[in-house]
Amino acid sequence: MKSIRILGTGSYVPPKIVNNFDLQNMGLDTTDDWIVQRTGIKERRIAEKDVNTSDLALEASLKALDMAGMDAKDLDLIILGTLTPDTNCPAASNWLQAKLGAPQAVNFDITAACSGFIYAIHVASQFLNSGSVGNVLVVGAEIMSRVLDWTDRQTCILWGDGAGAAVVTKDIKGHEILSSHIHTDGANGQDLLVPGGGSITTPITHESVDRKAHTLTMIGANASFRVAVRHFIESIKEAAEFNDVDIEDIDWFIPHQANVRMFHAIAKGLNVPIERFYITINKYGNSSSASCAIALDEAVRDGSIKKGDIICMPVFGGGLTWGSTLIRW
Repeated sequence: MKSIRILGTGSYVPPKIVNNFDLQNMGLDTTDDWIVQRTGIKERRIAEKDVNTSDLALEASLKALDMAGMDAKDLDLIILGTLTPDTNCPAASNWLQAKLGAPQAVNFDITAACSGFIYAIHVASQFLNSGSVGNVLVVGAEIMSRVLDWTDRQTCILWGDGAGAAVVTKDIKGHEILSSHIHTDGANGQDLLVPGGGSITTPITHESVDRKAHTLTMIGANASFRVAVRHFIESIKEAAEFNDVDIEDIDWFIPHQANVRMFHAIAKGLNVPIERFYITINKYGNSSSASCAIALDEAVRDGSIKKGDIICMPVFGGGLTWGSTLIRW
């Protein structure tokens, strides 16, 4: 019986590494121990100035297509989750479509912050179930380093750049997406905010730049931590219950890579061993919509994920947005 399937995954991170000691040497009031204890991050990848979000997406997409045994000309739809597009207009997915050489593929961006990849998986599934498309390229890609205040130790230590991708279709072969679930709480969306660049602060002025309106801010970090843990747990339970799967039978949890302390809290709340969480935040930081897609690809390529494994990918991000997908590999 045909169902929504993943045929291939891919990921890419820039070669430039910025570790915690580099941040300390930049004059930031922090230390390696302080960052590691609070976040689990040891280093992150940073894109060079002449590299754009669509460039990272291109590299991840080509790897996903190669694993799927497809060419870009086989794609009907490209969905790119990002909050750091190359340009506000056209969309980052337009740039990606052109670089892939896939003029036949319709494309659009999704802005759901750190939940972007799972939102894109959910939307792709709806298109595939409708029968209007055959093959979909789903991408999460970010250059978070471009929207950071590098003097704010609360935020700049967290983020990194990268991209992850998956080729999704409806077929009897491939890795089955059992279900996907998405949620939004717009009333609390201001907790993670980049106010500049939208209609609130356009045209951009010297004054808006001086007051750092175009960089990311986080409000109430402690409260956001608790809210995120709650929604992560709810999302995992929702996916498991929807598919009549016991949580203890889930082989891998591949969450949005937000915070290692968060993962420990989620594991404790679910009464599952932390060893079942696939973690990449230590080496890549938080790459927003790209993070869980990168982690999925790495888990596939390093052999951690085996045939028949059940994988849950829960996410939480600005908006507020959250959700999950359950996959049988």
